[in-house]
Amino acid sequence: MLKEKFNQYSFILDRTARRVKQYAQTSFSSHGIDLTVDQWTVIKTLYEAKDLTHKEIADECGKDQPTMTRIIDLLLKKGLVMRVENPNDRRSLHIQLTSTGNQQVEKLAPLVKEFRMKAWENLTDEDFQHFTRILNKIYSNLETT
Repeated sequence: MLKEKFNQYSFILDRTARRVKQYAQTSFSSHGIDLTVDQWTVIKTLYEAKDLTHKEIADECGKDQPTMTRIIDLLLKKGLVMRVENPNDRRSLHIQLTSTGNQQVEKLAPLVKEFRMKAWENLTDEDFQHFTRILNKIYSNLETT
């Protein structure tokens, strides 16, 4: 019985995560936003943290380093981020937003928030409390020690 529920809930969780990302990407495209959801996540993370290494961004965004390198390369081509040498360790590069990247985040953040709020419509405070508790429990079950 537990295995059946696990399969059902895992499917629902995966399906919902895909739907949220698809909805956001469709919303980006329909509003002429030339970014993927993953690219948005990176520039928003940098906007909040200001200066991170590739590895730190990958960890914050839940991506592996090769994927993060591809995303950052695309953002470099768009002029939204730049690589900066670490003054204390020349082997270490940090990623920072350019002024264009900062402007893009400030311009798009309210619109992206609006897209994301669609997923939360019709949920009560109690729904949020249960949802948060359950997701945090799943997360902590999978933490490595």
